[in-house]
Amino acid sequence: MQILLAEQQLHVAHYSKLPNIVAGSGYADRNNYSGGSSVRLLGPSTIGDQSLTSSTSSERDVRSADMRFSWHILDFGLSWIRAKQAADKVLIAEETRRRVVNRITENVRTAYWRAVAATRLTHRMRGLESRVQRALADTQALIAKGESSPLTALTYERELVEIQRELRKLAGDLSSANGQLAALINVDPAQQIPIAIPSRLVQPGHLRLSPGEMVSIAISNRSELREVAYQQRINARDAEAALLEMLPGVSLDAAPNWNSNRFLFNNHWVSWGAQASWNLIKVFSYPARRAEVEAKDALLDTRSLAVTMAIMTQVHVSRARLFHARREFSTAVHYFDVQSRILDQIRTAFAAGKVSEQTAIREEMNTIVATVKRDISYAELQAALAAMQASMGRTPYADVDYRALTLAELKRTLSTGGTVVTK
Repeated sequence: MQILLAEQQLHVAHYSKLPNIVAGSGYADRNNYSGGSSVRLLGPSTIGDQSLTSSTSSERDVRSADMRFSWHILDFGLSWIRAKQAADKVLIAEETRRRVVNRITENVRTAYWRAVAATRLTHRMRGLESRVQRALADTQALIAKGESSPLTALTYERELVEIQRELRKLAGDLSSANGQLAALINVDPAQQIPIAIPSRLVQPGHLRLSPGEMVSIAISNRSELREVAYQQRINARDAEAALLEMLPGVSLDAAPNWNSNRFLFNNHWVSWGAQASWNLIKVFSYPARRAEVEAKDALLDTRSLAVTMAIMTQVHVSRARLFHARREFSTAVHYFDVQSRILDQIRTAFAAGKVSEQTAIREEMNTIVATVKRDISYAELQAALAAMQASMGRTPYADVDYRALTLAELKRTLSTGGTVVTK
């Protein structure tokens, strides 16, 4: 909507460069005729008797019409500058939209993978809760019958409670993921979103850009720096406008006219003329205007330096965050693999009757914890990757023309571009 508003303001600014064409008409009437007489001049300050009889050259009822064309050359120059500034404001609105798209993409990417972790946890816990409660009840029954040591049973129960507490803490951390994702994709937050669960997680490729290359890309692409550059260009044109306002203005006028007065020899005529004007106040105020423009230019230069420094910091921080997230995910995957192999051994032993169901349930729960931690670690990795892309100002799907595609074409384009998960 901001882009549309800026474009409409640009259209209006273009019209201000055109000359003025004003059509007018009039009607006048009176209860008697206007007339006049003349007297003889006897000297520079002396008059004599009336020289002619009274006469009139105008009807009582008069109608007139004209169409006046006027063009102020100074106003045209100022309008041309304002149109250029309006065009830069359209570009600023485009950069604002691009920054919002980057932020939405980053947030959706993070929320989706957290929602995947929450969904996977919910599915795994749904089938295990009843077995956990049954195992705890069996343990209490063994203690009551004296078939198990109270200390052994309590130790086992403590382990299960600790695992349950950790799982519920993880579930609490992920509880808002679906609501956040729903808000980001513009659906009812109370609606349950069906989440597609990938069969495997693919780690993104290694970063092949050096820190200097990443900073160079960020400085070229970041919308914040482009906005400052456009503001500097707008301010430079303010300086041009202040200089133009100091100059004299020339106005050219032309108009076809008609008058119904029958006493006129020519009822139709064309008039034209030119007029020059000079606003001397603009001349005296020019130094103050120039100082204002220079102060704003200095402010924009300082802002550009500050934004550049902030962007460089974001690039280095996002790079370090990505490396850390990659290591954390590798550790989580290794832990999950080890826990999966332990679970396979326990299931085999349980099938052979060598371990109890309580032990098998405990390892099932440990495996769920390992799965959720791996999924959360992968969500953090995806968030770090999205943050790194955003820090460099890279817009996803920048070449997609959203307005020219049908819904089916847009869906197909988005589903095949930039995917990080394979089945």
